[in-house]
Amino acid sequence: MDFKTLQLTFDGRVATITLNRPDKRNAISYELIEDLLAALEEVRRPKALVLILTGAGKAFCSGMDLENLKALIGRSPEQSLKDSQIIARLLRTLYDFPKPTIAAVNGAAIAGGTGLATLCDFTLAVPEAKFGYTEVKIGFVPAIVSAFLLRQVGEKVARDLLLSGRLFDAEEAQRIGLVTEIVSTENLMARTRELAAQLMENSPASLLYTKRLLSEAAREELDRQIDASVRENAAIRATADFREGIISFLEKRKPKWTDA
Repeated sequence: MDFKTLQLTFDGRVATITLNRPDKRNAISYELIEDLLAALEEVRRPKALVLILTGAGKAFCSGMDLENLKALIGRSPEQSLKDSQIIARLLRTLYDFPKPTIAAVNGAAIAGGTGLATLCDFTLAVPEAKFGYTEVKIGFVPAIVSAFLLRQVGEKVARDLLLSGRLFDAEEAQRIGLVTEIVSTENLMARTRELAAQLMENSPASLLYTKRLLSEAAREELDRQIDASVRENAAIRATADFREGIISFLEKRKPKWTDA
């Protein structure tokens, strides 16, 4: 299958998805979302036992693509709701993926990129990796990812990260439980493949059943939270602050907030 925004390769029973927009710091476009969903469906097939997710170039994923940001202004409520549902589908698909997943975070993973990196079962990151839920700085709501973050780090830490929108490094991400292991840049992929090999020593059936058990344990609560998150994610797009946040970000100036 041909993909325009990523590469999908197989090395034995290990599948690797590489976000492949290095000139855009692997920013999330709607085309990338479609490609990623299709690639994940491909990896579901029996030939793969473990999935590795990484980025080409110096960044893992820098958040939403600037051209896509421009296009968000002026969309109808119905379109905004559909956009939010697509993002929710991507994050939920990765979270519920039936095979073990490893994120090899080779650089910055910002906003939606933080979500992709930390929803994998294992997150390995280089020391210079940066993370952040920066949505509030440009008039967004980090709504959908908040449902997962609350489960991972607890409410107090989640409030800090989501309300401040601050960047944090790999060391802090490991301390609060979002990163499994910090690995030097030159050893990142070797260590990732080593971990994949360790996982494949286990029973494939046991891994499948264990992942299904973990997903089912969270399903009812996540269904409710994500449904509410999708509505909030769509609703914020009708506000003046959202439009000002996007425009000021694109114009590289400080926003002038108006909404209470």
